[in-house]
Order: sequence, then C-alpha cells, then structure tokens
Amino acid sequence: MSHVGVPRGTVRKRRTLALLTTGVITIPVLAGCSSGDEETPRGVAQDIAPTARQAVADGSTVNWAIDALPATFNAFQADADSATTRVTEALLPTLFPMDKAGQPRLNPDYLESAKVIEREPKQVVLYKLNQQAVWSDGREIGAPDFVAQWRALRGKDSAFWTARNSGYERIEKIERGADDLQVRVTFSKPYGDWRSLFSPLYPKEITGSPETFNDGARTTLKNTAGPFVLRGVSKADGTVTLARNPRWWGDKAKLDTLVFRAVAPKDRTKALTDGTVDVADVDPSTADRITLARRDRGGNGQPLTHGPGADVSPAAALYSYAVAHGSDEKAAEAEQAARAKNRKAVLAYAAEQKVLRDFAVRKSLEPAYTQLALNGESGPLADDRVRRAVARALDREELARTVLGPLGLPAKPLGSHLALAGQPGYADGSGALGEQNEKEARALLADAGWTRGGALQQPKDTKAGSEAEKKGGKEGEDGADADTGEEKKTTGGAEKEENAEKKDAEKADKDAEKTDKDAEKDEGKADKASRDEEDSAAPRDEGLYIVGEDDKPAAHAPAATGTSAVPALAPARHAAFQSAALLRQAAAVLGEDGAVAAQDKQPGGAAGAYAPAGTPAPAPAAAKGQLGKDGKALTLRFVLPSGPGSQSLRAVGDKIAAMLEKIGIGTEITKVPDESYFKDHIASGVYDLALYSWPASAYPATDGRPIYAKPEPATDGSLLVEQNYTRVGTDHIDQLFDRAAGELDEKAARDLMKQADARIWAAAGSIPLYQRPQLVAVDKKLANVGAFGFAAPRYQDIGFKNRQAAGSSADRKK
Repeated sequence: MSHVGVPRGTVRKRRTLALLTTGVITIPVLAGCSSGDEETPRGVAQDIAPTARQAVADGSTVNWAIDALPATFNAFQADADSATTRVTEALLPTLFPMDKAGQPRLNPDYLESAKVIEREPKQVVLYKLNQQAVWSDGREIGAPDFVAQWRALRGKDSAFWTARNSGYERIEKIERGADDLQVRVTFSKPYGDWRSLFSPLYPKEITGSPETFNDGARTTLKNTAGPFVLRGVSKADGTVTLARNPRWWGDKAKLDTLVFRAVAPKDRTKALTDGTVDVADVDPSTADRITLARRDRGGNGQPLTHGPGADVSPAAALYSYAVAHGSDEKAAEAEQAARAKNRKAVLAYAAEQKVLRDFAVRKSLEPAYTQLALNGESGPLADDRVRRAVARALDREELARTVLGPLGLPAKPLGSHLALAGQPGYADGSGALGEQNEKEARALLADAGWTRGGALQQPKDTKAGSEAEKKGGKEGEDGADADTGEEKKTTGGAEKEENAEKKDAEKADKDAEKTDKDAEKDEGKADKASRDEEDSAAPRDEGLYIVGEDDKPAAHAPAATGTSAVPALAPARHAAFQSAALLRQAAAVLGEDGAVAAQDKQPGGAAGAYAPAGTPAPAPAAAKGQLGKDGKALTLRFVLPSGPGSQSLRAVGDKIAAMLEKIGIGTEITKVPDESYFKDHIASGVYDLALYSWPASAYPATDGRPIYAKPEPATDGSLLVEQNYTRVGTDHIDQLFDRAAGELDEKAARDLMKQADARIWAAAGSIPLYQRPQLVAVDKKLANVGAFGFAAPRYQDIGFKNRQAAGSSADRKK
C-alpha cells in the first residue's frame, strides 16, 4: 500500500490512505437545486453479524488481514497508515469514536463526561476520566498524558516530527482539576471540533520528549490502554500479535489473541482457503467465489458450473478427447498434458470452493467516496467554464451503477464533499453547479471559446479567461465582494448567477453554431461514422489511447463488478487517524514547506502519455467532432492506475471519457503503475483528470479545510497546495471553513459547512461520484466483525459464536 508524506509539524494528520491510487466510486447525475433541509438519506447499515456478548465464546484466535505491517505505531507521524489505525484502535484510548451514523460519541470506557463548561471569555472544556482507566503498567490515565500530547502536537517545537497540529495549536493551557482524573482545557480561540483532540491518546512516556515521540513508538508500544496489549511484531511472518489486556477495566475481550497479518490484496483468496486469515477485505471476484461456494453447498456432488474448464462447450470437450486419443502421437501427447493440467486446476479450484463455503461476505458502504479531480492550475481546466462543462457532462448515476449495482448496493449519487449519506448535516449541494445537461455543457465550452472549427484556426494573441476575469474585478471569487471577501446578499444567490450564466452560455452556443454551420455540414458524415464506431467498439486494452481521436472509443467498456483494491486517499475511521499516508506519498514531490517542487512538473504532460513511434496518426480532431481553439484541440490528460485491483476505476474512467467525447472533449488516457500514480501525478500536478478517494470525517471543518483550501504561491514560484491536489479554491471557501471551525453551535457550524460545500461544487474542482463499496470475507462463525461502515470496531466483542449460538459443537472454532 502506498503512503503519503508531509513536512514535519505543519499539517494535521487528516486522512490516511487506505487504497491510495484511485478509488472509483460514482454518484448519479448531478442533482438539481438542494432543498437545503437537513433531512439526510439513510446510509447503508453496517454488516457485522451482531451478536450479544453472552452468545460469544471466550478464547481462541482471529487472524485479520492487513495490507502491510504498520510503518509506525505513532498515529501522529507522517508515515502512519491504515494498518497503524487498525492496530492502535485496539490498543489506545479513542475518546470519541464514530458511531454507526458517522458522528462522534463519548466512549464511557475512558470518559465519564466531557463538555464545554465556559464559552466566555474563553472556551473551556472539562474532561472527567473514568476512574478505573489505567495504562497497562498500572498508572492511571490523567492530566499529565493530556499535557504531554498537547505540547508534542501544538506545532511550537519542531523537534517533534508530527504530521498534524490542527486544534492543538488553539489550546492555551491544560490544567489539573480537582485531581488528575479531571482535565481542564482552555482554548485561546473557540474550536468547535474539540472532540477530535486526544484520540488516540498516548501515554506521557511516548509524547513527553522528541526522542520517544519520534522513535520510541515506531516499532513497539510498551504502554497501552485498550482491551488488548501488544505482544509482539514479526517481520519474518508479517504479523502483529495482540493479547488480551489483563488490566482492562471494561468488558473483557472475548479473544485470547488477535493477529493482524500482512496479506497483499491479490493473495487474499489463497489466504482464506489455506486457513491463514479469518477476516479480510476482498475484491468482487473473491466475494463472487464465496457466494458461489455457499450456493453450491447443496449441489449433491454435481460438477461445478464455474471455475477452470467450466466454459468449455460439449463440442470442444469432444474435440479435445478425440485429439488426446487420436493417431497423431505428438498432438495426443500435448492434448493429454493439457487435459491433465486442467483436471489438476479443476480439483484445486473445487477444494478451494469447499473451504470458501465456511466464509460469508459482509458488505456495506465504506466511509469514503470517490471523486473526479479536475486540475485547475493550468491548461484548459484553469477556466472555470471548462471545469463546469466537464462536470455537467457526467451521468453520475450511471457511474454509480457501474460500481455499486452489481453488488446489490444502492447506487445513489453523493451530493456533498463534506458529509456522506446518513451523517448529520448531510445535504445535497450539487445544485450550485447544476444538473447533467449536455447542451448547457457545450454552451459553457462555446462561451470559453472552444468551437468545432477551433482546432483548425490560426492561434490568436487573446486568451480565454474565466468569467470572473471578464467581470473586471468588480466581483471577487464565488460572488464575494472584492474588498470585504463577504458573499453578496443578492436575491437568488448562486442560483441567480447560474441562471444568468446559462442565458449567456446559450447565446454564445447559438452564435458558435451559426459560425460553424458550414463546417458541421462537411463533418456530418464523419460524425455519423464516429457514432457508428462508438456503438460497436470493444473495450480498450492497457496502454495509452485518446478518446475522441482514435477509432475505438470506450463508450461501452465492460461494467465494473465492484470496488477497486486501489487505496482510497484515507482509510482512517475517524479524524484522529486521518492524515499521513496521504502526505507521505508526496514526500518526493513536496518541499520542506509543503510546496510542490517546480522541477517535478513535467512539461508536456506525464511521461509515456503519448503514443509510441509507429502508431498511426489519429483522424483530425475536427473530423471527430472535437472542439478546439486557436488551432489547438481540446484534449485533457486523464491519468488512471494500471494495477490488477483497479479494474473498476478504469471502467469508470472509460465511461467518463465517453461522456466527455459527446460534448467535444477529447481525453488522452494514460495508465500508470499504482505505486507512482499518486506521487508522480496527483501530488505533482501532472494530470488534468484523475480519480481518487477521500474518507468520511466526523469533523469536516477541520479535516476538509486543507483539502479545499485555496493554494498559495511560495517564494520559490511553486504552489503550496496542502491536500488540495485539484489546485482549485477561493478565499470565501477558506473563510467559511475558518468560521465553522470556531463555531461552538453545532447547527450553525453545519450550516456554514453546507455553504462551503455549495461553493466547492460551484468551483468544479472536485466532482463526488459515489461512496466506495466495502466487501469483507469473514469466517461465518465469527460475530461482531465485518463491514463496519462508519463505526469503529469494538474489538472486545469480536469472537466465535458459542455452541448454542452457532448451532452445534462443530461450529465452534478451536
């Protein structure tokens, strides 16, 4: 799994990277205007085989697959990853874990209460700790641990190599209350996301000095405070072994031991069938095999209708038999060898299917969504009209069906960048951009100067600026006043601006159509041939191709069958663990101050983005209906990962390319290795279009700001982008995030986040598609584990069902 890096002590650890390459998740057609109410669609329920603790047996061991051994056990370091999250959740205090609805809930194992007790003159939060809560060495958890962690993470001491400090820098002081079990935290300025702090909470022995913080918790955790303790790490076996904590004061862990085992996604099926793991995130193909195995249980020994050789027709089987027993000895020998090899494969497959019957597939929606990112730093997408045209050409509902439909999950479009369906505060803000409409998309392109005959015109000295530039500076970005930065209180708001924009765009479209009337007549036959070609085209193979300029458009690429194994930009289950992997992967392209190094920008696009020598020249862009301007065709660089786990992502990418082709935009698709996808393309800005995922957060004001913050130029000419890899942002969006972070009234904060989300939609740098599917193979006798959705696991409740619950003594795992 890939990770991302960040400059020390600058950025909050926001979103880890579970599947870092490109998460393909789609959303339906851009919805119309948002109702603005807070009635949220229900999210998909978690699927964990919930079982009462008394029905779960004591003892035994569970092996849980992770992608790789944790890079560090310090969740606040830049190279922390999803494995770090998984392990530390079982070992360390999380004060406010996310619940099934994706909002933080007080954890009674560690807190009796925690609340704001003063607002004026300054915000004060009083934590009352569980009186039984102790570290594994017997020392009580108390104020000294809070103080040490604050000093390490507040960003004032560069000796601490931290990947986050958001929120901690707002703390003015921490005081002991009536005793060490009362912690009084005073903030220098209000902080609405205060519940995100001190999770995970480390003992002062780790956070008390730079040496122990930087190195002491990388490979081990000697002092913990969870239902489990760390027994050991084996690099040779690729395992992290946890044992029941004898000092745990809460509900006793049902398992004796919990083993996290490093298993690459491509090896998960084998690990399940050979008994190496009991729990594993799997891809759709493995999930299908488990489903078939359970279906075939009642087959009474009948041959399998799937697997090796299942697709051989009776005629082919007869021919094979004839050749194997024919007079041509050489051909017969080769055929007999092939038949023997096939028989061996059939037997092996059948044996694996027999084992897979003992597993179930738990499925839900992962707390992460996939987006189409549009790089607005330079090129055609620097014009906001072109970005909006791309967005309005997308049928997001079709894209969602591509990934979620085959899995039986609701293919609903995502309407927010800052919350997922089912989370408090979710509202569809896509109306700020507008619904799918190819005609209006073409009008926006025409207004930006892109016409059918434009690729054949002589270059002009003029540039097509954005609409904001044409307004002569009278109005700032997002309709905000240029002097005050405040959003203008005009009737209709963004909706009124959108209507005016539509009228102007439609007029420009009519003018453009009139200008190009003759050219269209000449191109009619070519367009018809192009459409006929599109209807009969086969899916593209690996490698580079240009949609709109070659003769094999991807309008009918095969539908994906499920989720991508590519990392989402962030696997953390709550804000406390979100950050780092994302930033560590950018280490090679980020400077010490977080700037993207200018020398890493490859002029002319990504390496390997063009057809190799000898490739036949494509048909002229005009003949394919592609738009152009000043002698240049409108072609966007679309970067996708090439790994075996990224099929769904590529299928979605092909569909997007076909949708853009319909409005005259060509896409130059480049498939790159998963390991370089993020570092060499997304983080360094060498792309126009890309697909990757972000996780959900219970704290959007804190975790969302760096993702959508307006990039700022650095002194060396590079761009400080934080985590905003689309390079699209506005001052007004930043102001809304800042106001929400300092708002102690939850409803008011959510209203500000809705406004920010509408502005993000209008800027069209990021187009949410769909929530990622979550498929987990689990031993069917296991309880309280599987597809958790938003919620953090309760590790102490995981175990094998006892004899009564399982139905027979044979069902109990030994």
